[in-house]
Amino acid sequence: MIVEPLVLTEGALSGALLSEITGLYASNREFHRLSGDFPDPDDIRPGQVAAAVMDELAQPHAQVLLARSAGKLTGIAATLAHHPDPADPDPWIGLLMVHADAQRAGTGRELAAYVEDGFRRQGRKGVRLAVLENNTAALRFWTATGYLVTGRSEDRERHRPCAVMRKTL
Repeated sequence: MIVEPLVLTEGALSGALLSEITGLYASNREFHRLSGDFPDPDDIRPGQVAAAVMDELAQPHAQVLLARSAGKLTGIAATLAHHPDPADPDPWIGLLMVHADAQRAGTGRELAAYVEDGFRRQGRKGVRLAVLENNTAALRFWTATGYLVTGRSEDRERHRPCAVMRKTL
């Protein structure tokens, strides 16, 4: 797997890249049904995906990473080097999504490890994330990769119940 930071072209996603990312998002219908992030999880549109990605990048110290295997986009991760709460010293994984065709093949674990290794090289001591409480598959995944539930909270945008998880690096 090759992981590279998302690079915008003149401040926007190029058409071909946007099509790839839209395909990845659209392949995860069940997640979008749980999250409610898109009005119709069966009809996810490029403009909606572009807005979602640009919202991720609008956060201070944010980065979006793209994972490819055999030339195909297999995963996306959005990270925050610093949480908006200044009392929180840890970086955060805001999103980690794997194309449905690449799930259960180790892609998510490999992408998560890539993100963690990057933070480890920066001298960070841990990494956090929040998982929607209704997303039992994600809770199992993150627990299996060494994350522990440290608390409960609501997400900042939609006030959905979440499990806050942390992994010591």
